[in-house]
Order: sequence, then structure tokens, then C-alpha cells
Amino acid sequence: MPRMNKMPPTQKAKNTKLALKNLMKYCRPHWLIIIIALIFAIGGAVLNIIGPDFVSKIADEIANTLGKIMATGTVIDIDLTFIWQIGLILIIFYVSGAILNLLDGLIMTQVTQRTTQRMRKDINHKINRLPLGYLDSHSYGDVLSRVTNDVDTIGQTLNNAITTLVTSIALFLGSIIMMFVTNWIMALTAIGASLIGGFIMMLIMAKSQKYFFAQQVSLGKLNGHIEEMYTGQNIVKVYNDERKSKETFDKHNKALYTSGWKSQFLSGLMMPLMQFVGNFGYIAVCVVGAALVLNGWTSFGVVSAFIIYVRLFTQPLSQMAQAFTSLQSTAAASERVFELLEEDELADESAKSLPTPEVKGAVEFRHVRFGYTPEQDIIHDFNLKVSPGQKVAIVGPTGAGKTTLVNLLMRFYEVKSGEILVDNIPIQDLTREQVHEMFGMVLQDTWLFEGTVADNVAYADPNISREQIVEACRTAGIDHFIRTLPNGYDTVIDENTSISAGQKQLITIARAMVQNHPMLILDEATSSVDTRTEIVIQQAMDKLTENRTSFVIAHRLSTIKNADIILVMQHGDIVECGTHEELIAKENGVYQTLYNSQFQQAEEN
Repeated sequence: MPRMNKMPPTQKAKNTKLALKNLMKYCRPHWLIIIIALIFAIGGAVLNIIGPDFVSKIADEIANTLGKIMATGTVIDIDLTFIWQIGLILIIFYVSGAILNLLDGLIMTQVTQRTTQRMRKDINHKINRLPLGYLDSHSYGDVLSRVTNDVDTIGQTLNNAITTLVTSIALFLGSIIMMFVTNWIMALTAIGASLIGGFIMMLIMAKSQKYFFAQQVSLGKLNGHIEEMYTGQNIVKVYNDERKSKETFDKHNKALYTSGWKSQFLSGLMMPLMQFVGNFGYIAVCVVGAALVLNGWTSFGVVSAFIIYVRLFTQPLSQMAQAFTSLQSTAAASERVFELLEEDELADESAKSLPTPEVKGAVEFRHVRFGYTPEQDIIHDFNLKVSPGQKVAIVGPTGAGKTTLVNLLMRFYEVKSGEILVDNIPIQDLTREQVHEMFGMVLQDTWLFEGTVADNVAYADPNISREQIVEACRTAGIDHFIRTLPNGYDTVIDENTSISAGQKQLITIARAMVQNHPMLILDEATSSVDTRTEIVIQQAMDKLTENRTSFVIAHRLSTIKNADIILVMQHGDIVECGTHEELIAKENGVYQTLYNSQFQQAEEN
């Protein structure tokens, strides 16, 4: 069972109540229309409760007429006019009740859809405001499960359970009142027969809540695993990891099965239990009612009415049981959704009024320290000065902190201490949007969305013309390939479009070119292309980086020979700094060792 499910029951109850309380607050904009819907639901329930009283009058009329016939031995006509009048009243009541219930359903459906639409919108906005560290520490499948499965669960409850719960409570309380008004002895009989069922129902609800929460958590983990395995299916097959993947899937699937069947089994007990209670109530009312009729303490019509009241009394118990079951599942889903919505966001920067500077390109790191966790620093007292227009290459072994430096420069993460300046302005004094507008960026991991090639190149900037797009693609060396596609630049990129990893990388490079930002960040931009294409891209990059401050992270040291500064990093510190010629001349230097190992490997190949 997931670890978070082992918290004390009191804490779990607090979390459940808090989640439902948050959900109620979230529905506050729709309170007026919800109240109207609930009034309709209560009105329909009241009309159904009044009905049995009129049924008893019909039964008494029939019983009295039959009694007179048996007493006198003569045929006496039943007062059909009276029966028709009562029947018409019942028809009006039941039709009116059905109309009120229909209006209630229509209103709650509208409220549900608007609420879930707003919830998905808020989650989407929340994800855009979350720090990158949250998305790095949570699987995409789990986040997706919160947006889809958990929100759908909440929507279903809002649409069904709340109205059902209110209607059931109205029927339950109303039937109790009417039973005591009609005959208190039979009322106590019906209620007494149902107490045992209500007690067992509360025990089941208390027991099943933790399994509903575990079910939602297990579903999120299963979705996360499926998303990872399907996305990386090629890697799974290449490394023959199907067995381990299947074992992990089976583990999550078994956890979902275990929590699912336990929660559904316990909640499924409620319906047959309440049916038994209802049938037991029928028997008790019939026996007690017969005794009362024989002793002349009540009439046959009252017994007939009570048989209906027992149904109206026990049916709400079953409905409340199902509604509470749905609320348990919704509490678990709400807890996960509001856990996401209440995550710490990026700091509000609306108060920052510093205008966007005209960027010249001077960048400085002053005593920067950073760690992804408070316990361990990756960057230690990092210092660097970069003049405008310089091309800075950052090299070093995996885990040295190269990409971390770029993340800090782009303010994807905030420094623990120290500061980073652009043209002597601390980037912390600028908004993130202002910082991002300074840099064009090409990442090692390519990302293309479903849209045309032209839209992917001009991403997030609708003002870019087709001529600029074509020129950027021509410079990146991808124009010829694009024109061979079925619709050229208007070809829609989706899962059916045959584009290699290198071609995707070239499109992202063209995207950075067309943005024409004053500074550039290239994180392994040529890692997915062949040597010939790399030469073409390198020529394009040399042209692109002219008069622009650029930061190039590269493992292929042959691509950064012309860099103005080469930083060699190890364990978050700069261990060497200089030009290619200066560093290669250092005997037994880190850069020389890296370069020679790559050169030797190239000769062997």
C-alpha cells in the first residue's frame, strides 16, 4: 500500500474534511444557483413525501366500503369521485415532483461542467506558474491523472452525489416526520428496524475511505508508469527491459486492483445491506400494523401508507450510502487536485516595474551557490564575467553543473546565494518574462507540438513572417528537407509525420534563429545530427552568434574550438578557463585530457 495511506486515521479524517471544505469553497461562485437546484430537489422530495397520506385516504375509502358491504350484505358503490379527486391530486404532485427533479438535474449539470471546466483551467494556469523543480520531481502521468481522472471524479460527484444526498436527507427527515404524525408506534417500529443498517453503514464508510484515497494514488502512479514506458518504448525494447517494465506495471496494477476491490467491495455492501433493512422494515411494519388494525388502534389505510413510508425511509439510506461512497472517492480526488493547486508558485513579480533594458550582452556570475536540495550544493561560489558578444563554451563531465548554470541564467531555478547580472542589472530585479526575452535557446531534448512546420518555427510569436521563417530554415540547413514534405511549410507535424531526431533538432535551431534574441543558449544543440549536418549547423551557428553573447554547452569539443572563452567545470566549479589553444597547451589539463580522449576515439572509429 502506498506510504501516504499509513497516516493515522485522525489525520486522514482531517485531510478528507479539509479536501471537501476546499471543494465547497471552490464552488462558492455557483452557490446561488446550487441553492436554487437544491430547493427544487427538496421540493420534489416533499411532494413525494405527501403522496402516501393521500394513498391512505384511498385505501381507507376502499376498506370502509368493503366493510359496509360485508356488514350489510348489500352492494354499495365506491365513491369514485372522491378516488378520482385524490388520484388527480397525486398525479399533480408526482408530475410536479418529476419536473422539479428534472430542473434540478439540468441546473446541476450546468454547474458541474462549469466547475470542472474552471478547475481544469486553474490547473493549467497553475502548472504554468509552478517552479520547474515541481515538474522535475513529479511524473507527467501523475500530473495528467490529476487533471483528467481526479477532476472527472469530482465532476461526477457534483453532478450526482450532492443532489442525491440532499434529496435523500429531505426524504429521510420528511418520511420520519410524516410517520410520527401518522402513527408513532409504527414509526418507532420502522426506525428501529433500520437503526442496525445505519450503524453498519457508518462502520463501512469509516473503513473504506483509506482505500478510496489509495485507489486515486495508485491510478496516478499507474498512469505515470504507462506514460513513461509508452514514450520510451524504443529504449525499453533496445535494452530488453520489457520484463522489468511489465513487473513494475503489474506492481502498480496490483496496488490499484487491491485498493479498488477493497473500496468497491466495502461500498458495494451498502446497497444489499440497505435492501435487507428495507425488507426487514416491511415485515416489521406489516406485523405491527396488522396487530394494530385487529385491535382497532389504526386503519388499513395507515398501514398502506406506512408501507410506502418504509420505502421512502429506507431508500434514502441506500442513496445516502452511495452518495457518501462517491464523496469518499471525491475527497481523495479533491485532496490530490487541491494539493496541486496549493503548491508553492513562482514568486509574484507584478510589483517589478524595471523596464526591459536594451541588452548589450554583458553577463556576470557573482559568488553563486545553488543546490537542487537544501542538503547538497551543486554550484559552489561560482564567479564569471562575460563581455558583450563573446562566445562562451561550457564543457566538463556529466554532472559537472553545465546545464544547471543555464537553468540559473534563465531563472528556471533561483540561486541560493550570490547573484547573476546582465549589463550590471541583477536578473532577480527583472521579471522572468524579461529574462526569457533576452535569450534564444536550443535544448538537447527537442520538442515539437502538433501543428505546421511554420507554426513550430515561429512558436509563440505570431508576428514572424513566412519570409523570416524560410530564411531561418535555410540558414539552419533544413529548408530543402521541409520542401520535400507533402505540404512544405504547411505540413502538419504529428505522430504520422516521418521526421528524424536530427531534423527535429534543426527545426528547433531554426526556431531560435527566427526569434533573433540578443543572447543565445545552446545546450548540446548538435547532439542529434550527423557529422556533415553538424558542419552545416556549425557554420550557421557561427553566423548566428556574431555580435551576440552566447553560451554553448557541448560534449563534442571540436564544435567549440572558436569559442572566445572555454570553461571547464568539475563538481560545480570552474577548474580551467581560456581559449582552445591555451587549454590544449596545458600539460595533463582536464580539457586536454577530454579533447585527446575524443580525438583518439574518433581515430579508432
